[in-house]
Amino acid sequence: MKTLVNLLFLLLALVPFTFAQGSIADSIASLPPCAISCLVTAVKASPCTLTNQTCICTNSALQGSVEACVFKTCTVKEGLTTKNTTMTTCGAPIRSKVKLGRTVGITLGCVSAIFVATRIGYKLAVSRTELGWDDYFIVITFMFGIPNTILIDRGTFMSGLGQDIWTVPFAEITRFVRFFYVLEIFYFLELALLKLSLLFFYERIFPARNIKRVMWATIIFNCVFGLTFVIVAIFQCRPISHYWDKWDGEHEGKCININALAWANAAISIALDIWMLAIPLSQLVHLKLAWKKKIGVAMMFFVGTFVTVVSILRLQSLVSFANSHNPTWDQWDVSNWSTIEINVGIMCACMPAMRVILVRLFPKVLGTTTNASYHAKYGNRSQDLVKSGFSAHVGKSKNGTGNASVINYTKTFEVQHGDNDEEVLVQMNDLGNKGKVTSNHSSEISL
Repeated sequence: MKTLVNLLFLLLALVPFTFAQGSIADSIASLPPCAISCLVTAVKASPCTLTNQTCICTNSALQGSVEACVFKTCTVKEGLTTKNTTMTTCGAPIRSKVKLGRTVGITLGCVSAIFVATRIGYKLAVSRTELGWDDYFIVITFMFGIPNTILIDRGTFMSGLGQDIWTVPFAEITRFVRFFYVLEIFYFLELALLKLSLLFFYERIFPARNIKRVMWATIIFNCVFGLTFVIVAIFQCRPISHYWDKWDGEHEGKCININALAWANAAISIALDIWMLAIPLSQLVHLKLAWKKKIGVAMMFFVGTFVTVVSILRLQSLVSFANSHNPTWDQWDVSNWSTIEINVGIMCACMPAMRVILVRLFPKVLGTTTNASYHAKYGNRSQDLVKSGFSAHVGKSKNGTGNASVINYTKTFEVQHGDNDEEVLVQMNDLGNKGKVTSNHSSEISL
């Protein structure tokens, strides 16, 4: 975060003003001495007078002159005080995105909670299947998401996020930056945990040895990636407190390039998302499934691309991250997109389990059935077929007379459906014993 003095009159030329009825003399008297000196000097060199409020508020050359002077002579806090007085005197509108931000955070937090609770509750209470590592990690991700949502709602928004910084008390600015520091660490941690949940899901449904090796290599990389950024985020400033103290320019300390840290994390995360999507799609062509089933499975994996799209959209909010002159306003976008990314990621990770639940609830709408009819002519080899497990009886011709050369064979077989059929994509016959429903099908073969 650069010195906030630079924000003093940065936006004055861009804001359409309606003018307040207050006394211009009272406003000037409330300015810090350094700002008054700058204003008097700039007015003398302009066509305006100190009593002409309209001219002072609309003359861009005068504003630029005052801005340059305040940059050199005033402290950050004096600059913020001047900015607040100037904007108030010139009738600039008070902006706020607090309500929108809180609505987005609470809504997405509740929806992701419903997804996780439904997924885990179904497995434990209905299908009675054992939880896998992917289930444990989605729960851990959500458990970190709860305090994250609370910190955003009751911390950053209550400390000025979504408002112009010159309208926020100095103590609240420090409190806002401290909360933002914690949220940055939480974001790096939740992102890594979310990817682990998806990776363990892939590792479970693709049992081929070569794919398992690729998955475990990716899991190890993701762990190193997440742990590295969490540690760097914690110790990015020396002392650590300099992260939230440096905004006023009155404290000693040193920080790494925070903007570069945010961009590096985003770039690696997006590249890892693309790699994680390529792994299951590369195996889809080898699965012995009907083409409709393959499309359904592919769509299940493509749901995860929405998170990648959100990550890419979030990059735009990082353009001015850590370099903003109005951080409480500009970093609203970073906070908002990060909230969307994590919560939508949790929902996408729960999609395969949610589809199994929906198929069970609405089998006629979402289920799939296959009817097969087999016809073959084997002559008089009925004895061999009966030994193979077929039951035989003499059929009748169309005119009702018996015909020894036509025999009807009926075979009864069982098809087992399991709640994890949607997940076991490669070894479809290895279904275990839990969560299965058995149905009988009869196929009549005419020979």
